[in-house]
Amino acid sequence: MSNTVIDIDNVGKQYMLGTFGTGTLSHDLNRWWARMRGKEDPFLKIGDTNDRTKKGDSDFVWALRDISFKVEQGDVVGIIGKNGAGKSTLLKILSRVTSPTLGTIKIKGRLASLLEVGTGFHPEMTGRENIFMNGSIMGMTKQEIKRKFDEIVDFAGVAKYVDTPVKRYSSGMMVRLGFAVAAHLEPEILVVDEVLAVGDAEFQKKAVGKMQDVAQSEGRTVLFVSHNMAAVRSLCTRGVVLKNGMVDFMGSVPDSLAHYLKNDDETRKDLIINNVKSTKYSLKVSNIEINGTKEANSTIRNGQEFIDVLIEGTTSEPLTYDVMLIFKTKDGMPLATYALGHYEGELVHCPKGDFTIQRKIALPKILTKGIICVDLFLHHPMVEYQLKAPNCCVLECEGFQKGFGSAMDQSNNGFMGLEDFK
Repeated sequence: MSNTVIDIDNVGKQYMLGTFGTGTLSHDLNRWWARMRGKEDPFLKIGDTNDRTKKGDSDFVWALRDISFKVEQGDVVGIIGKNGAGKSTLLKILSRVTSPTLGTIKIKGRLASLLEVGTGFHPEMTGRENIFMNGSIMGMTKQEIKRKFDEIVDFAGVAKYVDTPVKRYSSGMMVRLGFAVAAHLEPEILVVDEVLAVGDAEFQKKAVGKMQDVAQSEGRTVLFVSHNMAAVRSLCTRGVVLKNGMVDFMGSVPDSLAHYLKNDDETRKDLIINNVKSTKYSLKVSNIEINGTKEANSTIRNGQEFIDVLIEGTTSEPLTYDVMLIFKTKDGMPLATYALGHYEGELVHCPKGDFTIQRKIALPKILTKGIICVDLFLHHPMVEYQLKAPNCCVLECEGFQKGFGSAMDQSNNGFMGLEDFK
């Protein structure tokens, strides 16, 4: 008997670029007329490849094309790729949020998904009401949800706010509750997008541990999208690398990560700003420079002690945040975190309007010769992240002294060491 729980066969997803509503009726009529005559859909023959670095000639783009693979019961599949590679689109199709333009998907078992912050939550309903509503949508009985309720609330850490409308939750609280519901209501298949990046380090550790328990102890299937290569390495049993909307590589996790990181090093010619996502509507960032360049890769010369960080943009309300940098190895293992505001309260204060944030940051001594990846965040120590730029650039170090020095000069330079990630 086959243990295949997900069978993806030649799946493609095509989108129309430009203004919504322009020409859609005529396109639908053309497609209908082609079907009536037994002809191929004329719009399947056109459309650009999903390469966000190049301007296309068509009004259509293939977000996904020719995606085919199978997932067996108990597999933990890590889906990796650059921003815009089609990872989230694939998960949305699997979760039936949108339908494929081409191909078929067969799913055996109950599927729970966590795609974006607040997915499936009604903002006016309380946390308690949303837990029961989500459980019912997933096919759980009221008694089943009651048995899991205390465990869900305890895992999410929102006991104090469980009877508060979720519209008053922070994005971190929403992710905690959403993940807790999805993981504890016993789906056969769990689909998790990179929303875990919103949570704090403690919750990320709990979430990864829970997914390991779900897969290893309970034999359920997990599809996991993340830019954290260390989490993919520790959690997943198989890897799928997407590039420009197509499968670029499939295989073991070590081979998949090596393939992705090798290609990533060769193609990091984009701008840092391309990897930025603002989670606050009032905050618009127009330019980011690290180490004096806008490009997503640069070189740290031997003996260099500082890098400069420049962030320019505009805000429609006063801004008070901290600059955070996380330095990681190529495969996502954290080395050190710069967060001066946590130690000395050096927060950025920007009035309404245009702003420029400049920081001269002392490089941690843990950096050694090779490739170092950098995550950039703007946040307040008491508020969730308002600007996220994971893997915004890579620094090629020509050589540094090994070791942390005197506790990473924690009180003076704003650094936390590896012990802060355990």
